[in-house]
Amino acid sequence: MWGIIATWRMALEGVTQSADALMQGHRAGDAVVDAVAAVEDFPFYKSVGYGGLPTENGEVELDAAWMDGDTLAFGAVANLVDIANPVRVAHALGRQRYNCVLVGQGAREWALSQGFADKKMLTERALQHYRKRCRETLDKGLSPYDGHDTVGIIGLDKQGSMSVATSTSGLFMKKRGRVGDSPVIGSGFYCDSEVGAATATGVGEDLMKGCASYEIVRRMAQGMAPQQAADSVVQELEDKLMSRFGRAGDLSVVCMNARGEFGAATNIQSFSFVVATENQPLTVFRTERVQGKTVCYPVDDAWMQAYAARIRAPIEE
Repeated sequence: MWGIIATWRMALEGVTQSADALMQGHRAGDAVVDAVAAVEDFPFYKSVGYGGLPTENGEVELDAAWMDGDTLAFGAVANLVDIANPVRVAHALGRQRYNCVLVGQGAREWALSQGFADKKMLTERALQHYRKRCRETLDKGLSPYDGHDTVGIIGLDKQGSMSVATSTSGLFMKKRGRVGDSPVIGSGFYCDSEVGAATATGVGEDLMKGCASYEIVRRMAQGMAPQQAADSVVQELEDKLMSRFGRAGDLSVVCMNARGEFGAATNIQSFSFVVATENQPLTVFRTERVQGKTVCYPVDDAWMQAYAARIRAPIEE
């Protein structure tokens, strides 16, 4: 049995390549890193990697993580500046016994010392988005925060090993040094090859309040099906946030168990994910929320064409 699942349509090309690799018997740890790196490299995906949207002071600070479900080893970086493929840095940190989570200048210095490429990650297109947002918000005294789509990818290989990787540029117009859930173990990701894995996307400050990814894996360990575990965690976290905190941001998750069964849940109406398994052909799904449950539908050609047009559309100055 093999399988791979990822947040958002933007993961499709990377998942396509890594699904082929898993089908051929390659290891999950490498497959998820390669799939995430493909998303990081594509400049039109403005919430991840090269072309990612900047902080309020115009810098691109990147977060990424990787976890091995066999050993529970993990690595993570946060606030990494001008280093290509932060997920590969996180993967390398996952081989360290200590110092496996590095942030800011320390993360950058370590990456350079290990031979990772120094690359300016702020693109002209992202700068145009930034200038437009400044005009629309900061210049008018409005809140600038919007855009927080993390790519999170889970892989299961034929040897029964699982792995998960994440990458994001974080909240658009965030404060310098802000860290969300994506590089935080248990919140943005968690993986145990004996049980399964989960990864999250949305408002990190709210996802961290429920340790969403760990809680989904814990419920799968107790016997819940992936879809039930995902839906119950998202619904309960949203309810708790509303009752205790007064509001709840976007909460979306995908998960897969050790048998290749998968689930997805969200509290928004525009979540998409990509999945392929030995029993499920490669498919992009969109979701709808119906009475607290997530219903998934394969997207059609019109949806795919609209998506492609939207991400490449010129930015109105």
